[in-house]
Amino acid sequence: MHRPRWIPFTPMASHATPSSPAPSFALSTALFLRVLAAIHAIAFGSLWTQLSGLIGPNGILPATRYLEAVREHLGASSYLQLPTLAWLFGSDAFLHVLCAIGLGSAALLFFGIAPFAALIALWLAYLSLVSVGQLFLGFQWDALLLETTFLAIFLAPRAWLPRFDLHEPPPLARFLLRWLLFRLMLLSGIVKLTSGDPTWRDLTALTFHYETQPLPNPLAWFVHHLPASFHRATCAGMFFLELVVPFFLFAPRTIRHNAALLLAALQIAIFLTGNYTFFNLLTLALCLLNLDDRFYSSVLRRPAKCHTIYDTSAPSLPRPLRLLALAGAALLVLFTSAQALPSFHHSLRPPDWFNSLAAHVAPFCTLNNYGLFAVMTTSRPELIIEGSDDRRTWHAYELPYKPGDLSRRPPIVAPHHPRLDWQLWFAALGSADQNRWLFPLCEHLLRGTPEVLALFSHNPFPDRPPRHLRIVRYDYRFTTPAQRASTARWWDRTPVDFYLAPLSLQ
Repeated sequence: MHRPRWIPFTPMASHATPSSPAPSFALSTALFLRVLAAIHAIAFGSLWTQLSGLIGPNGILPATRYLEAVREHLGASSYLQLPTLAWLFGSDAFLHVLCAIGLGSAALLFFGIAPFAALIALWLAYLSLVSVGQLFLGFQWDALLLETTFLAIFLAPRAWLPRFDLHEPPPLARFLLRWLLFRLMLLSGIVKLTSGDPTWRDLTALTFHYETQPLPNPLAWFVHHLPASFHRATCAGMFFLELVVPFFLFAPRTIRHNAALLLAALQIAIFLTGNYTFFNLLTLALCLLNLDDRFYSSVLRRPAKCHTIYDTSAPSLPRPLRLLALAGAALLVLFTSAQALPSFHHSLRPPDWFNSLAAHVAPFCTLNNYGLFAVMTTSRPELIIEGSDDRRTWHAYELPYKPGDLSRRPPIVAPHHPRLDWQLWFAALGSADQNRWLFPLCEHLLRGTPEVLALFSHNPFPDRPPRHLRIVRYDYRFTTPAQRASTARWWDRTPVDFYLAPLSLQ
């Protein structure tokens, strides 16, 4: 894939004095949980609009068929290897029920109604969808959302009804989410250096990034044409933000605030120049959780009145059991963080017994290893699906967000995640044999399956399906300013090969 960038940023964090009271995080926790609720609403809502065409019974990779194959292959261990409520309630209509549960639980969390229970429901519902989503829900930010939600369970108050006072979260729960942000950012920098990609090492990666990222937006075209010196400088700044700044998250208050704000600025820069779904919002929420209540009180111009999270009238486990559960989760998180060792050097391999434990935890996608954008793509192969009735005249299908029509402006789509558009970007980097899911996609287009056609913005055969289908691979490039001024095109392209030769149902 590819990679973030850096913009100049002026630190802005208030200073603590020796007489300052201990920092509280009740207000920052309340804001974090509401932002997390909004992100879940986006994630579930975005997926729901595409669910039928991707993994529904008439979708590209039906979940029902997948569950049957897993059960046949794994037998009784299927339930642990593929943890999903779909084993109990089916995987056709129930997938839509899971999306509805997700949206409902997100609303409860946003309004402070049973936040503890709402977070558990969100984690279970999203895990159930990720487990059956196959490659369409295999992105690192899907795993990041699951891990963030799981750790937020220990952060949330146990009240059933919304309260007007705020509750101070357990420090260990805050630390685990800070540790998650630290790992995410540091490992994203480490893998760029250890992957062997020369463009990261010579600081030229961002001269390609804006053009070759999966779904550029309009601003990416303009940033791409900035001088190479700008791209090298921002690449160096990005490495500073990913490799150095994360350590300051564990520093005293003023330094920690500046580190969190710098990392937040990085996420804003990424959001402005690309469409990275809800990833930037989720990472931004983790950054903002590191700012204490005095910071937010000064910004919002209101005092923050806090009470301990354990001082609540809601029924809950006894405090010692809650602390024991939190301590157990912390030990497991810190222990499984060792799976990141090979990212630092290939010779750093955990022992076999550790790998065995990690294999048992991995299906839950909750204690993850990260490493975003390790290799820069220096060209942009693009797959164009075309249909024909006579194998002489071909007409292109258009997806709503990936490049196709040369005159169409790159869209602004984030935080929505168009999963088919994204997967076609990955598929273009390999071969058809490496992406066998394209064959059922082509079959659905040849049959005119409505659920799959709904994923496309333009169907050139509205009356009946074509008799033949092919996939052509093109090399796409941004037009130069002179080309765009004369042609009004955002893209230029050159044919490369037939990714998939003409085929038909016969």
